[in-house]
Amino acid sequence: MRPSVLIFSGSNRAGSLNEQLADVVAGFATQAGAQVSRLRLRDYPLPLYSADLDQAGPPPAALALKEIFAMHAAWIICSPEYNGSYTGLLKNAIDWVSSPVKNHPLWSDSYRPFEGKVVGLLSASPGGLGGVRSLDPLQTLLSNLRCWVSPYRYALARADQALQAAEGLPAASAFAVREVVRKTLWAAKGLQLAGHPA
Repeated sequence: MRPSVLIFSGSNRAGSLNEQLADVVAGFATQAGAQVSRLRLRDYPLPLYSADLDQAGPPPAALALKEIFAMHAAWIICSPEYNGSYTGLLKNAIDWVSSPVKNHPLWSDSYRPFEGKVVGLLSASPGGLGGVRSLDPLQTLLSNLRCWVSPYRYALARADQALQAAEGLPAASAFAVREVVRKTLWAAKGLQLAGHPA
């Protein structure tokens, strides 16, 4: 059984370290035998979430993200750290995806795109902490939405150097990132075998 995994970052910046890390993760997940989808949030532009806007009907990008999030058994998110938390871009996307669509046959349930999803968390930063402070609040948010967040996570410090090395990630960092991938896929397989739908 090949679990489907959605890989994306919380950044829309050109040259983003977390986008680069997400590319590395996609390669590792493919090598591990997963069905990999690589998402870029900048391809799904959304206005700042507002209940007033939502009442007029969700933007097409929000509906598209609901479908994409729902169809994968697992996600791996590479989260930049902004002021000790995750990005507004990521929060805004999650706010739109979690907003119920009144009388819709699928999306009237705000938890449907999230419930039972296995999520692995990574971060990357040029600093010494690797963006790790973004992960606790992100884990809380995802847990509140009924995701199963892997307790094993990793923050890549000095990522500007590590991701630009011609020989690839340093061995210890590559091992840690692969472990996030491995344990996320392992948990997703377990839930699938237990009969939880993707």
